[in-house]
Amino acid sequence: MHESARVIAGIAALLLTLLAARPAAAGPMDAPGYAKAFACSACHGLGGASRADTMPVLAGMSPQYFKKAIEDYASGRRPSAEMQPFARMVLELGLDEVAAYFAAQPFAPTPIAAASAAVARGRAAAAPCAACHGAGGQGDPARTIPPLRGQPPGYLANQMLLFKHEARSPGDAQLQKVKELMRGISEATIGDLAAYYSSLR
Repeated sequence: MHESARVIAGIAALLLTLLAARPAAAGPMDAPGYAKAFACSACHGLGGASRADTMPVLAGMSPQYFKKAIEDYASGRRPSAEMQPFARMVLELGLDEVAAYFAAQPFAPTPIAAASAAVARGRAAAAPCAACHGAGGQGDPARTIPPLRGQPPGYLANQMLLFKHEARSPGDAQLQKVKELMRGISEATIGDLAAYYSSLR
């Protein structure tokens, strides 16, 4: 195990010990799987309700997509030096339980408001995305297509830019259509699309 992974695993073990001793409380902390999902909350928020511009909302995420993302991060198919050790830790703790925990949480759209002009421009440019992600940006769990609605605009823009520059999941043929689409879209339009989808509820 790499040193960073050992450190993360040690922190997680300590947190799990502390959680076991805490008094009962209402909310996402009482849901099954919370203890194993707790390490994710440092970046993704309690119950997966992210309030950060670059961290995706996990609350309400389909287990199919969540599991694919974690497996891809862990294997390196979706390169991320930050996420890989956490993904491997989730695999060790129990992927099914963590995925089920986040799927059971109420959807919590980002509180970050986008400029209305950017939202309008993004709406006008969104038809190609809607073909797979749905008219409301809800995604398609059966095809492991993620939701775009209510995700932070910074996160959405970053992911689209990674596709545009061939840095996202380079070996995943399933995503080739997205890469081709992003290559033909300007960075300004990517920002508008991110603003639009983040505004959807």
